Amino acid sequence: MPTLPSIVIAVLVWMLALPGCAERVEERGPDSAGARTAGDLATGRAGVPIGWASVNALGQNGTTGGGDAEAVIVTTEAELWDAVNGQAPQVIRIAKSMQGSLDIGSNKTIEGEPGVVFRGHLEVDGSANVIVRNLAIVGYNCTDKFPCKHGEDAVTITGGAHHVWFDHCSISDGSDGNLDITDAADYITISWTKFWYSARRPGDHQFCNLIGSADGITSDEDHFKITFHHDWWADNVAERMPRVRYGQVHVFNNLYTAAGNHYCIGVGVDASVLIENNAFVGVAMPVEGNRYANDASVAVSRGNVFENTTGTANDRGTAVFKPPYPYTLDPAASVKAAVMAGAGVH
Repeated sequence: MPTLPSIVIAVLVWMLALPGCAERVEERGPDSAGARTAGDLATGRAGVPIGWASVNALGQNGTTGGGDAEAVIVTTEAELWDAVNGQAPQVIRIAKSMQGSLDIGSNKTIEGEPGVVFRGHLEVDGSANVIVRNLAIVGYNCTDKFPCKHGEDAVTITGGAHHVWFDHCSISDGSDGNLDITDAADYITISWTKFWYSARRPGDHQFCNLIGSADGITSDEDHFKITFHHDWWADNVAERMPRVRYGQVHVFNNLYTAAGNHYCIGVGVDASVLIENNAFVGVAMPVEGNRYANDASVAVSRGNVFENTTGTANDRGTAVFKPPYPYTLDPAASVKAAVMAGAGVH
């Protein structure tokens, strides 16, 4: 007859074999929390994303970046620009703060060493299988062009880029937006990332995450499959957290503390947005479901918490998409503490 300890061990093994449990172990493990080992950094191991970036599609089975290759350490802009070019798998560790406009090729993992800041514009244009991790990215903050809406984002994912994962980043002061996704980009996860602005701007153009650049770009239909989880929209962000056109966008276990904002989640033309177990604290209009929407727009909210909020958080329709990937929701009551402790660069 089996002993009690053997039964307990068998039950634990069975639980870890379940898809949802295995995914949560990966998500909450040391690597995803930012406490990576020296061995992890040497090999470029970045874990496995949760969400749309994990899906097998478009000839790419999940998002692996440069894989387990030994990391190339770069200390100059010239070395960095050379390392991110092309499609050869590459793991790149940035060891010194740099600046400029960087276009990342396919099959790349980019990580920042502690204290490293990249200032300028980072772009994933038409590339596939890209990971950017543990990097502080500070945009031009309107100093390149004026008005702000004609300037460059801190990060742009565009040109049909797919299977892109930004994890444990800090992204701030983009001239137009902090991280925008346009032009049929697809299969993207943004996780454990903090978005913010260093100050208020004249005209209040402190926008964050635009999904789709215009209502009339019908080529964006059936794209923009994007997951935001455990992200933090913080100081001075005014709107677009995110603002969605088309696509199927999953927003779960995120924190909103951007006091003085216009709205948080904007539901636009043909959007399908699933909003689960987020924490909205001291913000206005958690969900704007009317101003930008059309008859096909859908937004469904489940299990969110609202603390000292104003304005609307209404559903729009019921036929929201069903995520095709495993994930486990944290209780919304625990999101504020977890995200404040874990989001951003570590």
